[in-house]
Amino acid sequence: MKIKITARHFKAKDSLQTYIKSKLEDLHKFNENILYADVILSFDKPPMEAKYCEMIVKLRDKIITTKESSDDFSRAVDLAAEKIEIQLYKHIDKVKRKKNSKIKI
Repeated sequence: MKIKITARHFKAKDSLQTYIKSKLEDLHKFNENILYADVILSFDKPPMEAKYCEMIVKLRDKIITTKESSDDFSRAVDLAAEKIEIQLYKHIDKVKRKKNSKIKI
């Protein structure tokens, strides 16, 4: 799986990049058909200071996206990864149901 990390208007630390890569590689156990993942990190200027993480995961037949915000980048990455996991579960379940319905007919 290819992973592309983009930090808008700042330089992401190496520790944050490794953390993101480990989170995305954990997603590989849910679906082996993940081709690539794009992660876009951005933030609001003070006084809001919200940090955003947008994840775009490309499967063979579907694109899954999510965007989360928090006061910390690692927390935003965690929340976005959880949403991606849920969407992967739903996609896998949908594919299995479709496959099983074709077999019965």
